[in-house]
Amino acid sequence: MGVTASSQTLGGRLGRSRRALVIVWALSLVWPFVAPNDYLLSLGVYFFIHLVLIASLNLIMGWTGQVSLAHAAFYGLGAYVSGVLNTRWGISPWLGTVAATLGVAGVAALIGLATLRLRGPYLSMGTLGFSGILSVLFVELVSLTGGPNGLAGISPYALFGVELDTPARFYWLAWLVGAVVMWVLLNLLCSVPGRALRAIAGSEIGANTLGVDTFRYKVIAFSLSAGMAGLAGAMYAHFNLFASPETFGFFASVLLVVMVALGGIGSYWGPMYGAAILTVVPELLRRFQDLELLVFGGCMIVVLLYIPGGIAALAGRLVSRSRKPAAPARNGTEVRRPASSMEATDGTAGR
Repeated sequence: MGVTASSQTLGGRLGRSRRALVIVWALSLVWPFVAPNDYLLSLGVYFFIHLVLIASLNLIMGWTGQVSLAHAAFYGLGAYVSGVLNTRWGISPWLGTVAATLGVAGVAALIGLATLRLRGPYLSMGTLGFSGILSVLFVELVSLTGGPNGLAGISPYALFGVELDTPARFYWLAWLVGAVVMWVLLNLLCSVPGRALRAIAGSEIGANTLGVDTFRYKVIAFSLSAGMAGLAGAMYAHFNLFASPETFGFFASVLLVVMVALGGIGSYWGPMYGAAILTVVPELLRRFQDLELLVFGGCMIVVLLYIPGGIAALAGRLVSRSRKPAAPARNGTEVRRPASSMEATDGTAGR
């Protein structure tokens, strides 16, 4: 009886989240028609690319509890693999993107086999070492990557003979990819493998006692997360038509971790908030470059102290309070029932 009720609750949450996702993406269709110029429209494109990138890191950090400092390196590897295949060997951007996604996922699987037996700061140090290796290769392999000057001449995507070389054209591709990624993650979240990943995040020892092959699930999640980052990197390269090693350095990896925390670690909707911050705030602070790190650091401290669940948790609490009816007390007064931890953490999707 309890299992049936739990399944019905999970199915109800999944249905509400699907409806919310459809509504949000339907509303985002309006942006190309209301954006006054290509600059603001390009921010919409970068939002969806950042969404895929941050959602991929949230998969390994929030759902599996593993902190990776190599995510920007995977992002850059996807950009360079697709870009090099296109510029050096004339391979189609579409095939290059597929190769980048699968190639980065394969590299991450090998790295995961070597590092995911480590825990805590040792895992972070291991992924940081790999990030440093890739950063050096991006600069030193001048014949392939262009070295410090970056890789130029990358071709845009083309569909039915029409090149997606403007923000107005590329927006629809980024919109579709973002929708597919969020839809897949939503179904994964509510599936048996998704619950196994979250059990690992809660307690790896406890998950082992329940028969979960924790190491296998961690490697799969790490590979899937990196593959999504590679996909985002390839999209970035074929939209920007240029890739520079400065974009994929250590600071970028730290910034992605901050964005996951600000949005809400482990929250389904958290990456959307993180992507919005990552897209908009640097543009607002572009003239004050020295203040960017200060602002993000301050925001991180505020979140850790006062909103440990991130913006998604705050939004979830507000939604839950608006939905909860007041329970009548015995003395005739009304008592507001507290929101459950699941509702307060993630609103519609739940943690």
